[in-house]
Amino acid sequence: MALADLTKQLAQQAILSATSSPKEAPAAPSAPNAGLVFLAQIQAMQKAIKDDEELLITLASGTEKIRVMEIFLPSSHVAILSGLDANRQPVRVISAVEALQLVSRVTKVAAGAKPVRIGLITPKPKDSSA
Repeated sequence: MALADLTKQLAQQAILSATSSPKEAPAAPSAPNAGLVFLAQIQAMQKAIKDDEELLITLASGTEKIRVMEIFLPSSHVAILSGLDANRQPVRVISAVEALQLVSRVTKVAAGAKPVRIGLITPKPKDSSA
């Protein structure tokens, strides 16, 4: 009789495990936000320079060479770069973060001049209480 009870119990467990919802697989680690990694690298380079130096970041786009003065990330995949062209005219470039190739170098600032710092802007987090 004990063997019959054991068989019945095993059958019930098998039915329960087959009909119960499958356990969720552990969430895969999310890929880092490319835009924020991009900004963090520029911020780290800018933080490491001395008071009489500045980080000169340029973007070559076709025949244009642009000095980047500000980088705005409206989303994790899009960057808007503002700066000056060779004629010191304001220029704005909109690009996918993954497509950007910037050249950066540290330069000395002329005596008495104020060093330029690259503006790094991310969108403000949305207020969840609104």
